[in-house]
Amino acid sequence: MERRTFVAQSAAALSALALPGASLASGALPLPAPAKTTDREYWLSTLLKVVDPVLTNAAQGQLKAQMPVESAPGQEAGRRSVTYLEALGRTLTGLAPWLELQAVPANELARQQRYRELARQAIAQGVNPQSPGFLNFTEGGQPVVDAAFLAHAMLRAPTQLWTQLPDTTKTQLVTALQSSRVIKPYYSNWLLFSAIIESALLKFTGVGDLMRMDYAIKEHLTWYKGDGTYGDGPDYHWDYYNSYVIQPMLLDVVGTLVVAGKERKELLETLRSRARRYAQVQERLICADGSFAAFGRSLAYRCGAFQHLAQVSLQQLLPEELPAGQVRSALTAVIRRTMDPKGTFDSKGWLQIGLCGHQPGIGEVYISTGSLYLCTAAFLPLGLPSTDTFWAAPAQDWTAKKIWSGQDVKTDHAL
Repeated sequence: MERRTFVAQSAAALSALALPGASLASGALPLPAPAKTTDREYWLSTLLKVVDPVLTNAAQGQLKAQMPVESAPGQEAGRRSVTYLEALGRTLTGLAPWLELQAVPANELARQQRYRELARQAIAQGVNPQSPGFLNFTEGGQPVVDAAFLAHAMLRAPTQLWTQLPDTTKTQLVTALQSSRVIKPYYSNWLLFSAIIESALLKFTGVGDLMRMDYAIKEHLTWYKGDGTYGDGPDYHWDYYNSYVIQPMLLDVVGTLVVAGKERKELLETLRSRARRYAQVQERLICADGSFAAFGRSLAYRCGAFQHLAQVSLQQLLPEELPAGQVRSALTAVIRRTMDPKGTFDSKGWLQIGLCGHQPGIGEVYISTGSLYLCTAAFLPLGLPSTDTFWAAPAQDWTAKKIWSGQDVKTDHAL
């Protein structure tokens, strides 16, 4: 009888421990509070969820065999020839700063080492003509775009995505980038694709086509419309291409040339002044709930629409009117709004076309599965140490959240 009483009392106590609502008055011990996920932890887990299928398969030379190709109706055959380089170049362009970070937190170290190795193996497979994973750098127009994103990744992670590569892979990578020169870029932001490829070649081999770089720079200077914004070609396009391509690549092409002693520092400072203003504009485009105005082309790049704000944060160029904790909170809201909805990923973890979930109709004819990985560009600040103000500063409401909750804010002014 006493044993039955003891067992019953023990079972009751265990039941109380298992119930979240059990009260201390009942004699149950409190459950430990669940660990709070920091913004950085959320960002990193989300980014690695995105990149893992691409890098795991690419590292084994299996990207073309395993990655699905979702596209607009009737476009699959054409996109299949280019979508795999899209996936690799765009995956690495956003992941690169975190791969390069030296002062990585201890709880990120093992994952960082794993993805560094996968990234290098993926590049090796992609540029090796004898590999089943060899990628198309020459056929059609699209490869110059994604060779450019790969080159941008190299500039963002020079040690991990260049220095640490085997010599054979370095040679093959240079050959692959140079081979994209057969593609004539459109008279638009595409000039910067050729330019940033040449910037990477200049940095890593000492030889790049200065004419391609200079032409892209000078044309974009003539296309400047004012108040921190460039035209996409001679005309202004109301879309996010100032962030997807123009400002990030223009800054880094000129920055590379300045370091090489082949461009004026004053030009870089002019571009940075414009970049700070456009960062202010981007932050104000983020609504109180993390959504943003869905206008223009390429909305299927999701949070990649804010690459510019992310890069300005990474390069610590934020204007004083934009506290780092405020920008982090704004970007976190955008990432949650665009990456968390049901349908963002398929059953095997690959991205699907959409801005908020699975929305195939939002993809233009040039959009396919590989295209979608430009969303990684929103995660560039993971290349900052966890002790940096961007991560360490308290969370703050961003401009739209302040305004639409009735808080007082300062006026906005043109550059």
